Amino acid sequence: MTEIILMTLSGKDKPGVTSALTAILANYQVNILDIGQAVIHNTLSLGILLQVPPESESSPLLRDLLFRAHELDMMVRFEPVSEADYQDWVAGQGKSRHIITLLGRRISAAHIARVTDIAARHGLNIDNVNRLSGRLPLEKIASHDLNTKACVEFSVRGIPADASALRQEFLKAAADYDVDIAFQQDDIFRRNRRLVVFDMDSTLIEAEVIDELAKEAGVGEQVAQITEAAMRGELDFDQSFRRRVALLKGLDASVLEKIAQRLQLTEGAERLVSRLHALGFRTAILSGGFTYFAEYLQRRLGFDYVYANQLDISEGKVTGEVVGSIVNGERKAQLLIELAEREGIRLEQTIAVGDGANDLPMLSIAGLGIAFRAKPLVRERARQSISTLGLDGILYLIGFRDRDDLDQDQHASS
Repeated sequence: MTEIILMTLSGKDKPGVTSALTAILANYQVNILDIGQAVIHNTLSLGILLQVPPESESSPLLRDLLFRAHELDMMVRFEPVSEADYQDWVAGQGKSRHIITLLGRRISAAHIARVTDIAARHGLNIDNVNRLSGRLPLEKIASHDLNTKACVEFSVRGIPADASALRQEFLKAAADYDVDIAFQQDDIFRRNRRLVVFDMDSTLIEAEVIDELAKEAGVGEQVAQITEAAMRGELDFDQSFRRRVALLKGLDASVLEKIAQRLQLTEGAERLVSRLHALGFRTAILSGGFTYFAEYLQRRLGFDYVYANQLDISEGKVTGEVVGSIVNGERKAQLLIELAEREGIRLEQTIAVGDGANDLPMLSIAGLGIAFRAKPLVRERARQSISTLGLDGILYLIGFRDRDDLDQDQHASS
């Protein structure tokens, strides 16, 4: 009769542990039904699910494994598994799985306790836990360095009975603890994203360019009032945009270069875009701002595509008009669809990043839509959000580990 045994081993990590044990298993013609291990602070935890064939006796096998583990200074435990339990385990194969990503400047026990409690109450069982962020020196932890990043990823199985309620609980926990929590289905598309599109103003750059232009034109307060009216829903994007641009009439075009030179990239933008390109992603700017500044970022960071509004200039002066149709929310979504078709990929393989209400259409159709440092309304409606880290926090949402960084200095510190 076939015996099924779960062997768990723990102790100081060293080369050759798995080799030594599996060599013994091979002598007894043992089948390995499952195997997994984790190493935390040089301590190994190894689990192997064994199927001992009828022609082999388990007693001498377990004795040999026990002696070898003792020689390796490891603790070993054996637990019999019934065929019924094994069949139940097999039946779980292929069931829905999700990834919960916890991000912050630091992660504490309280953060993990809250996240895992929510997951458990919604019927999600944790299969695996991984730290994606690099190791932090004690002095950085003690100094409360604001540039640190921390990320833990939980692989869970099961389907929440109420996905909307689960999301609301994660949103509240994120707000309570000043962290970000993402919940994604773990499918083939999550592991094969190919195109990332970005809003520009207040996403890739810290400023709203039209506000900077308005200040130079001496109409900053008037433009701000129109923006406020649009945010209150009194004007749609196209109306508010045309009214604001009209106030720029007569502005000297030379001002555009001056503003471009002083634009501040958002934290993590340069690292994110360079890593995406190194990994073979295609990138695009889809902006309700202006092509002059989007093309400036394209030259600086190497974006593959740029779509924005062209500011009309005549005889060296801004005319107060835009050339062609306005890139509004609906246009951004349409452009995302067109770019996916051009690249020969599905929408599920795309990522969209933005901060405003006019980004919601593209965030809603992308495979991964991320509200970045967005207003509460946008965070509420977008499926994922990042508010505590810089743009490079997005790398964690695609499973990127700090130790995967192609920058050798960063690699050494991870």
